[in-house]
Amino acid sequence: MDQVQTVVVGAGVIGLAIARKLARAGHEVLILEAETRIAQHTSARNSGVIHAGIYYSKDSWHGRLCARGKEMLYDYCATRRVDVERTGKLIVALNEDHLSRLPGLVKTAHANGVTDLQQISPREAMELEPELACLGAVASPSTGIVDAPGLALSFLGEAEAEGAVLAVNAPLRAVHPISGGFELNVDDPGETKIACSNLINAAGLGAWDVARGIHGLSETHIPDRFLAKGCWFSGTGASPFRQLIYPVPDNESLGIHFTRNLGGGFKFGPNLEWLDTQGFDYFVDPAKLPVFEQAVRRYWPGLPEGSLHPESAGIRPKVRGEGDVASDFVFSGPAQHGLPGLVQLFGIESPGLTSCLAIAQQVATML
Repeated sequence: MDQVQTVVVGAGVIGLAIARKLARAGHEVLILEAETRIAQHTSARNSGVIHAGIYYSKDSWHGRLCARGKEMLYDYCATRRVDVERTGKLIVALNEDHLSRLPGLVKTAHANGVTDLQQISPREAMELEPELACLGAVASPSTGIVDAPGLALSFLGEAEAEGAVLAVNAPLRAVHPISGGFELNVDDPGETKIACSNLINAAGLGAWDVARGIHGLSETHIPDRFLAKGCWFSGTGASPFRQLIYPVPDNESLGIHFTRNLGGGFKFGPNLEWLDTQGFDYFVDPAKLPVFEQAVRRYWPGLPEGSLHPESAGIRPKVRGEGDVASDFVFSGPAQHGLPGLVQLFGIESPGLTSCLAIAQQVATML
């Protein structure tokens, strides 16, 4: 049976950030990935936005890790030549209720250490973005976009440079606690068995399946899983805005917003669809077009007819369901479940990309 010090399950942005952090700290690291390539699910199907840390309670993991992770991520990208851009963002008020909530957004952000926000008038907002329609806005200069696939490859390269090894097509099926660590059963052609001292469950959407395969782990230490689907429609022609445009959020989704990528393309989304099954797909129903057009025209009345097309979808792994209090990251370590060397991550959705380096730091601390 092969033996390694630390196994990280999941080669998304989060798992790779953790593997890099631990490899650089001297751990012998093996990364297990069930898919044929890295970063195939949540990491590849998000907006690619670096969030400022505006919406989250300061007592939440979102609030604590987003603002710190943002600066760590900008610094990392600058020194590693990962494509990134501080685009800035306008959070726009589209009705009187939105307008009344703008000062609260500024206050919440300030509590999280985000002190660069500025509330601006509709005239000032539309001077910045002539195609925009709104009653007022909050400007967030530290919001940006990043090449998420490039970031994942950079993390993997640095982890491998420190001796980490990636195994793809290697879904983890069962875990048995043994003296000094764990025995892992990998569902690959060789039915590989691996012994390790530390096990990090960073499997994203699959984290619950991994957790349920750990013998001796009580179900009380596995939170409920809820899935929320978000679809995107892309635009054609020249980008209407330079900055990202977000409506004031009305629910746990941040609304159908505008974002662009580093290559000049742009898209609108995501919507929020709670799934009533544990299965999912990434199909974008073209019949949703009128809903997207209506939402976009609230802040871009000049949207040309027929210019939006189905683009992509992603699935958010949540630990709270529709109507519950907002989801947060869940970290479950030895202090919670009593198994030395095991750290599990659940509900790692937005702002997980922004927070990835801070999340890796948190996991290293928990070990």
